Amino acid sequence: MDWSEVITLSYRTFLTMLVIMDPVGLAPMFIALARDRPAFEKKRLALKATLVAGGIIFVFGLFGRALLEHLGISLSAFRIAGGILLFMVALDMVSARQSATRETPEEEREAQEREDISVFPLAIPLIAGPGTLASIMIQTNAAHGNPILMFAVFLVTGIVLALCYLALRLSNQIAKALGLTGVNVVTRVLGVLLGALAVQYIADGTLELMRGGLPLN
Repeated sequence: MDWSEVITLSYRTFLTMLVIMDPVGLAPMFIALARDRPAFEKKRLALKATLVAGGIIFVFGLFGRALLEHLGISLSAFRIAGGILLFMVALDMVSARQSATRETPEEEREAQEREDISVFPLAIPLIAGPGTLASIMIQTNAAHGNPILMFAVFLVTGIVLALCYLALRLSNQIAKALGLTGVNVVTRVLGVLLGALAVQYIADGTLELMRGGLPLN
């Protein structure tokens, strides 16, 4: 087993999932949604949202490709679509504005009226949004079915999910420490990194289509 491949894929997965899930960016959104709920309820919401999102990501990472094949969609086309979607998210992050690919104004208004916000909009689409699902499928495909590489992808993704949980739990402290300007700065930096990754996805997908839709890796 080439452990350098494990390290490379783990690093790429961590960076991709970190910028698309954006734990720091989740903090102010959680504050707005949870508002004046008691601390024990915020803890419950944070845990449930993380577990639900993790389950969705895990299932999609395992069976997403089979679903695409059933629908007649090539992985290269999905890679391009995922790259475009991630680039749209990156633009919103760099502009420090709410992304319509994560939550629409109508969904936000509905969320404010719901008692349990853990599944919607926290788990879906804020944590396990379209960009996250596209990314996990691309990373698991890069593992080529190798159990060690697959384990590395899911382990690293689990670590990022744990960071999301910590960000939700510590949302008040993060907001106070960074302030609105600090949160926006971190979000913009992550947005630039995400934009570069999105361009790479589009380029790789385009080359795959030109070569007949076969994986490059």
